[in-house]
Amino acid sequence: MKSITIIFPALILLASCSKNLNREPANTNTGSIQYSTAAGYKQVLAKVYGAYALISSQGTGASDINVTGISDVGETDFIRLLFNMQELTTDNAICAWDDPYLQPLHNLDLASGNVYVAAMYDRSFFQITVANDFIRNSSDAAIAAHGFNSQDAADIRHYRAEARFLRAYQYYVLMDLFGSPAFVTEGDPVGAYIPKQIARVDLFHYIESELKAIDTSLIAPHQNEYARVDQAAEWALLARMYLNADTYLGTGNDHYTDAITYSSKVINAGYSLMPTFSNLFMSDNNVNNPELILPIPYDAVNAQNYGGTTFLICSAHNTDPTDDAAYGIPGGGWLGNRSTAPLPAAFTDPADQRALFGPGAPAINSVLDFTQGVEVYKFTNKTSTGTTPYSPNGVLCSTDFPLFRLAEQYLIYIEAVARGGTGGDPATALSYFNLLRTRAYGNTNGNVGSYTLTDILNERQKELYWEGFRRTDLIRYGMFTGGTYLWPWKGGAQAGAAVDTHLGLMPLPATELNSNPGLIQNPGY
Repeated sequence: MKSITIIFPALILLASCSKNLNREPANTNTGSIQYSTAAGYKQVLAKVYGAYALISSQGTGASDINVTGISDVGETDFIRLLFNMQELTTDNAICAWDDPYLQPLHNLDLASGNVYVAAMYDRSFFQITVANDFIRNSSDAAIAAHGFNSQDAADIRHYRAEARFLRAYQYYVLMDLFGSPAFVTEGDPVGAYIPKQIARVDLFHYIESELKAIDTSLIAPHQNEYARVDQAAEWALLARMYLNADTYLGTGNDHYTDAITYSSKVINAGYSLMPTFSNLFMSDNNVNNPELILPIPYDAVNAQNYGGTTFLICSAHNTDPTDDAAYGIPGGGWLGNRSTAPLPAAFTDPADQRALFGPGAPAINSVLDFTQGVEVYKFTNKTSTGTTPYSPNGVLCSTDFPLFRLAEQYLIYIEAVARGGTGGDPATALSYFNLLRTRAYGNTNGNVGSYTLTDILNERQKELYWEGFRRTDLIRYGMFTGGTYLWPWKGGAQAGAAVDTHLGLMPLPATELNSNPGLIQNPGY
């Protein structure tokens, strides 16, 4: 099984998400029983991780979160929702499915009643709730009360730091998408507690302080089990957050110097680029992958889920069995997601091996026409040796999702230097830029002697498309809202139309506003 070597016992599955946003597991095996042994702690930690890639009852209509209007629980998977928020709202992706809540995402016709917006918010809070329970029960006082030996106590402190990272990451997602969400930690009451709202700037500083506080409690880079958090993941999240500080804190509050500091820590921690770009997104990307910092593991046999990479692969492929078998899904693709014209057009040189596309004409005259738009074959369920892993139905996939990888850290360093951050070096930045280009071309033919900020954005699109970055990138460059940059069907117009600046934040879900009267909706909604 290509996931962390922790059992995911049914006995620790948590209850459905509640508007309390702070609940205890709905079973009797908690507290003095579950947390009485170090093995019990590790089992609960498995649930904290598992909340990223698992839903409690795939195919039965039950899920960890309950959002009216969503009947397929696979739609509540974290990566599937993140793709909808980060890629489907941009020039990187569009969907042909005639879904009244899906189509408005690409059109940027956003509303507080959109079920996918609500599901994203609830999924993040479900994962925060799971982490809070673990953190609450793994304090120094709790460890001392159980009388653990020194080794077990040290292990549990590592687990606690990992859970704090996973919680901080989900708060980062909420800060990035929603700005000022509700806020609850392990220190708040359990039960009928209505959390207060936190301002975006305060949430930024909270995440920053949490990540720095856990640094010495995390295991060193490369020393933890596969798919578990180590110090490099913490540094990588800080670097990502610092690159976007102007967005989160307001113009004039950049942290480019900090972005250089923390991306450098990752870069100097012994990672290197996977020699072949396409191998990063194959079903054996967990093997001999020197670029991977932190993945979300997916397993078609032991952790079945129609979100995650199953969604990314199947929704991008047509229903031709021959074509689908070539990409590891002999059970057939779903065809729905594809690119709008700007994404394939970004690859101006056919020698760039990152252009992993299938059939289709770039122009989209009818959004609901499945044959229009270019199919994106970046992710595949094939291995790098050409084999297909076992899948119970020929559809479920076992490709891990790269939540953090080295290439992004190179790009953070490059951009932070270009934007005036100190502590970096333009020559070093250029060398990183050309490392990415050399990998992309297979030689130095694509290397450059200089670049602009626009070139960096273009390089980010070519390197990171469909990995959950594009919306944040366009906002940072001032190109997401307004009419400076248009893409097909932006604003609901075929040629693209300007949209209002308030769309730089997602609306807080109506369900949250109804259950928590203390929340203030984002402006413009």
